[in-house]
Amino acid sequence: MKPTETDGGERPSIVATATGEEETFSFEYDDDAVELTHRERARELFDELIYKPAIVASKDRRTVIGGLLFFGYLLMGTVGVLVYPAPTSNQVDRSIAPFTTVDAPLGSTAVGEDVLSMIIHATPEMLQMIFAGGIFATGIATLIGTVAGYKGGRIDRAITSFSDAAMSIPGLPLIMVLAVVFRPSNPLVIGVLLTINYWAGLGRSIRSQVLTLREEPYVEASRTMGVNTFRILRKDIIPNLMPFILVNFANAARYVVFTSVGLYYLGILPKSVENWGLQLDEAYKNAGALVADGNLYLLVFPMIAIMGIALSLILLAQGLDRVFNPRVRTRLAGKSESNADDAEEQRSTELIH
Repeated sequence: MKPTETDGGERPSIVATATGEEETFSFEYDDDAVELTHRERARELFDELIYKPAIVASKDRRTVIGGLLFFGYLLMGTVGVLVYPAPTSNQVDRSIAPFTTVDAPLGSTAVGEDVLSMIIHATPEMLQMIFAGGIFATGIATLIGTVAGYKGGRIDRAITSFSDAAMSIPGLPLIMVLAVVFRPSNPLVIGVLLTINYWAGLGRSIRSQVLTLREEPYVEASRTMGVNTFRILRKDIIPNLMPFILVNFANAARYVVFTSVGLYYLGILPKSVENWGLQLDEAYKNAGALVADGNLYLLVFPMIAIMGIALSLILLAQGLDRVFNPRVRTRLAGKSESNADDAEEQRSTELIH
């Protein structure tokens, strides 16, 4: 049987049947079907990456409060430094009490520096240190912990020995020695320096998690199908570790905040970088905030800034645990979609009647 004429986009093929006869069939290329597939894929990505996480996050007070707090610090570190003047001597009247004038709403120091201006203009450097230290510590720990836990054998023993050696070095004395020797002035470098061996303990914890995850049926199935190690780690292992990684990112960021404040207060880190620890040091040494009447606010407001950013980080980490939990996200997002469908059906019924 000869192949028949076909329209454009249809390609005929000839296949022999069981009786020896030839049968013609064709493959058709449907542009609309391909467009629908791309559209569905884009919708799935939107649902998984934006819609469902947003639904889950909006239902958790911790995520909302922590996000608003941290967003406030981001605004201070970006917009605030542009619209609010930098602190200088004799900027306003000296030793103004807080909440008595709009020129210095949080008061001023003995040399006329606006306390609010000092807090705002120290925020960008603090944010840079937080992100640099948190990303460095959790990134190294995730890389080392996942590879060691998944590969096992000699690789696991070598990485574990290296981590144990790093953990055996006292962290704070090491940071103090490196800070005195190198005197870093870049906030990003300081953030990495503060977490120089923080990753070691976290890496061991992540390794323990991976040792459990690699025995899961879906990981075994991926290995059986010949999926390469990098893809298994990226698709099956690391997504299940994300809640744990996020919580420890917040902990690493809080460690950077408190360590940097302490070292600036002790005068170990250089004073070329603005920091709330420097304000505490100046308030204690020069303003006599602990002994002079009425100067306690010079200590209180920087401490509030420190506690606020630490609180925002831990609330975000606790709340995002639900966002990255597939079961919770699917359940809550499904309820939201069901409620939306019910509301739409009810509106349609009311219009009909």
